[in-house]
Amino acid sequence: MDVEKILMEGIVFKGSKPVTKGREGKGVKTKAKKKTYITGLHGSGSAKMKAEYRRRKENRHKKS
Repeated sequence: MDVEKILMEGIVFKGSKPVTKGREGKGVKTKAKKKTYITGLHGSGSAKMKAEYRRRKENRHKKS
């Protein structure tokens, strides 16, 4: 019976979920991407070290 229904009506795929208004402009989803974590401002020693590594990497090929 299901096969006949599919042959007669076809397969209908549902669309994606609608975007809620609260999350439209916010692309940051993880803690690691937030500004305070990247710059090491929130106090974690790990974040401070990672921020230092990022700063060194940015300045690696800059000419002074």
